[in-house]
Order: sequence, then structure tokens, then C-alpha cells
Amino acid sequence: MITLTKEDGPADLDGVTHMSIGVSWDPTAGSKGGLIGKLKRKTGTDLDLIAIALQGEDPVRLAGLDSLDPMGNGSLLHSGDNQTGHGDGDDETVTVEFAKIPPNITSLVFVAAAYKKGSSFQDARNISFKVYDATGGSSQQVADIWPSLLTNDNGCAVAKAIRVGAGWKLQVINETGKIKQGDEHALMRFAISK
Repeated sequence: MITLTKEDGPADLDGVTHMSIGVSWDPTAGSKGGLIGKLKRKTGTDLDLIAIALQGEDPVRLAGLDSLDPMGNGSLLHSGDNQTGHGDGDDETVTVEFAKIPPNITSLVFVAAAYKKGSSFQDARNISFKVYDATGGSSQQVADIWPSLLTNDNGCAVAKAIRVGAGWKLQVINETGKIKQGDEHALMRFAISK
């Protein structure tokens, strides 16, 4: 297992037919103690993992939020919305079956966001992204991507899968920025700017 960074450059996905990216986080009350802190930990933090399919520089499909199978053929699947961060393992996952991705799709950008109003990266800790090779039916973690926790931003462009000829490469972006909460167009503009 390796920790991928931007400096590593694009990684070849030769032989990978199915890939998953999962995000996990732990809810935190930050510096709030007492009853308020206890309530904040109990209600958790709602972060969202979103995959945006691009045709050139134009976003054409979005997996996440309320769209779990945006291609309609199972090629880009979202596991569903975890609104708290409670529980073990990945809180949200996007799975890609590369052979089924339509040929007009040139890249997929994976974004984690405190998208809904009232959600915040500051109310989460231990945010991590895991990359899995799910080729052959079993899922094996092959890499981690760890974003900086020193941010007041509410969006992180995690990685980008790029079509190169008949294959794909995975490039770590790991850049944060501000996204207007609840604004899907702002989310897509953020993704294509990275």
C-alpha cells in the first residue's frame, strides 16, 4: 500500500478494470465541550464524495448527492449518502467500471465537499481517501490520499481519472477551495478548475 501525492504524477491503471475511491471521516465537536459537544458528536458531520464525468472541459454527469447511477449502465456508481461519518470503514464510495464508461467521457474528477448548508470540514477529522483495485470481483486497497486538515475550505478535489488512448491514468489533485454550499454549478466549476 502506498500514499499517493500530487508529486507522484499520474499513475497507470493498466490492468485495472474496476476502481473504487472511498472517503472516510470521524465526526468531531472541535473545541465544544459539555452538552453541545456531545450533541455535535452524536449528530456527526455530513461530507459528500462526488464524481463528475467530463467530456473535455464540460461536466456532463454527476455521481453523488441524489444521483447514484448517472450513466444508467452501472459504469459509475455511488454508494449513497452518509450524513454523519459514524461507523467503520468508508463512509461513501464511488466505483468505476472503465470498460462501460461511454467513449465521449474523457475524465472523471473525484471531489469531497461539505456541500450541504451547515456541514463543514472543520467538524470532521481523520479525513482520508482510499483507492481500491476492484478488478476480478474482490476489492483490494492499493493506495491512500490524505488531505491537509489545516484548511477553512469546504471542498477538496481529490483525484482525476484521465482517459489515455484505450487506458486510464489516476492523477492526485488534492487541492482545496471554497464551494458555495448547495450550489451544484459551483461544485462543477470547482471540479473543472482543478
